[in-house]
Amino acid sequence: MSDRLKIGITCYPSLGGSGVVATELGKLLAEKGHEVHFITHSVPFRLGKFHKNIYYHEVEVSNYYVFKYPPYDLALASKLAQVAKMEQLDLLHVHYAIPHAVCAYLAKEMVGSHLKVVTTLHGTDITVLGQDESMSDIIRLALEKSDAVTAVSQDLIHETRQAIETDVRIDLAYNFVDKRVYYPRDVTNLRREYARPDEKLLIHISNFRPVKRIGDVIDIFAEVNKKVKSRLMFVGEGPELSKMICKVKELGLTERVLFCGKQDDVAQIISLADVMLLPSEKESFGLVALEAMACGVPTIGSNAGGIPELITHGETGYLADIGDTQTMAEHAIRLLSDPGLYEAMSKACLDRARTKFCNDLITIQYEEIYYRVLGRPMPMYNVDELCKA
Repeated sequence: MSDRLKIGITCYPSLGGSGVVATELGKLLAEKGHEVHFITHSVPFRLGKFHKNIYYHEVEVSNYYVFKYPPYDLALASKLAQVAKMEQLDLLHVHYAIPHAVCAYLAKEMVGSHLKVVTTLHGTDITVLGQDESMSDIIRLALEKSDAVTAVSQDLIHETRQAIETDVRIDLAYNFVDKRVYYPRDVTNLRREYARPDEKLLIHISNFRPVKRIGDVIDIFAEVNKKVKSRLMFVGEGPELSKMICKVKELGLTERVLFCGKQDDVAQIISLADVMLLPSEKESFGLVALEAMACGVPTIGSNAGGIPELITHGETGYLADIGDTQTMAEHAIRLLSDPGLYEAMSKACLDRARTKFCNDLITIQYEEIYYRVLGRPMPMYNVDELCKA
């Protein structure tokens, strides 16, 4: 490939949607012939098997006795610079402002201005850290020293401008899922292990943090279960888990609720379900709702953050105000009780996931940004044909 780029990618490799998106993007770029170097403290959990054009470089942190805490930030900056020099990287694409964008800026200072830095904001680097006055100045520096900045929703762009008070250009690049992985699976036999034929299956997937409002998930299900024979499946682990197990027991729903822990084959698990519940207090995007959409499963969630940019109310799911579990339950009951409505909404989910959030489309958007900051012409692609494939 004559237009091949050499790209370094840094992300949190072991948790969160940002690491998933960063890893999947790297794999897609490698498939297109680009040379991709992951520079992280451990192998990204979604990287999996050997991939052509993908390389991994481990960040090792010194335990020198004078350090109270291991200096991961400095070790990462040094490793980024080392790999950039050794592999003659064209650019670094770092996911999360803190510490990755700051480290990339330091690496660029060590290597030279020919090395470009693209920073992608995913959420809590702005919505949490950006609210901390002790962090806002260094986040602003990192963004303004980046050659390009992207964010995963318009809502996050708005929050960044409010929290960081910067006029730096921020490109919108939505999250995506690989349509070859996320599609409706035939799980007829497996579903029998979780629900009877006359029962509906609702699902929630998260890290069980308070912001996910797991208690609301249970309250929604309790109302749905009064009108529609159903079961609730929880996937994931986190700080709220034990408290929610107690709540399920108190409501007498233990036999109706399944706690499945962490699961690797998310597309398979989602395909079991009829509805995804996502009543979060805050979501910069809501990747799990897109994963559900790509499997033909509608989401019922909160009108918060970037979720309304993903879910079209009344077409691919339903939205309600944060904490309005009664309305969310009513939407779920209506949807699960009307086969014609459900079929139409499921089809709309597939259409939207395969067009608006097509993995080929989003990958090209990132490529356009790369070539722009490098001052090189962008190869031509037929986007419509790619997204139909």
